[in-house]
Amino acid sequence: MEKLQTIERLSLNQITTERWNLREAVEGCARAEIPWIALWRHKIAETGLAESKRLVRDAGLRISSICRGGMFPASTAAERERRLDDNRRAVDEAAELGAEVLVLVCGPAPDNDIASARNWVAEGIEQLVPYARASGVKLAVEPLHPMYAAERSVVVTMAEANALAAPYKPDEVGIIVDVFHVWWDPDLYQQITRASGRILGFHVSDWIVPTPDLLMGRGMMGDGVIELRRIRKAVEAAGYEGPIEVEIFNQTIWDQPGDEVLSLMKQRYLEHV
Repeated sequence: MEKLQTIERLSLNQITTERWNLREAVEGCARAEIPWIALWRHKIAETGLAESKRLVRDAGLRISSICRGGMFPASTAAERERRLDDNRRAVDEAAELGAEVLVLVCGPAPDNDIASARNWVAEGIEQLVPYARASGVKLAVEPLHPMYAAERSVVVTMAEANALAAPYKPDEVGIIVDVFHVWWDPDLYQQITRASGRILGFHVSDWIVPTPDLLMGRGMMGDGVIELRRIRKAVEAAGYEGPIEVEIFNQTIWDQPGDEVLSLMKQRYLEHV
């Protein structure tokens, strides 16, 4: 018999309700009885770290992840060191908030040098691991769809993410499986199996056809072509039983009342994930 989905694993990735500040997102989750939330650092900065921690704690929510660290590549050693310092601050924020997972969006290539950029990503992770380990924070490499290679990340496949994580213990470096970024990959299910014990997060949305926008074109689950349930089962077979984040960049959804978005999100999550 197929395992039924439950609300207990559902997490609101804060970007899905971008117009809400952190307080509004936390209060919205509490009203909707959504037990998890994934926080973005710009929202934490707007509210303040101490107040963010208090709001989440008082609402009885759990934090599925902090987004984001990464963005390691840069043209100069000095700039790469500044970016590493920012990653250390991201680790500190995650530790203070009690979040176990820091999502790494690894960064694009400066000066059109994608090979060097990929090396700098690996070096950045290597330098960050001891600091994160000491803080009890796990680093989660998120491969992005190849269309983002020039702007957001040179890590564009699950195979690359697995290779970056492989030198480290699973409780130090793992991967994020975001269906929007990986659904197309012919090696997806082999790579999910390869990541067994190392998956630190599972993000859901949908791929709309025709795609309305490269960045702002994600759909609500059930509105597109992604095999959501099949991927979810594969991730579970690889040992992941943690929270499932709904992460949607879509202006039409952002412009809707937040409580309506959360209501639809819960419904579609149960129906399609």
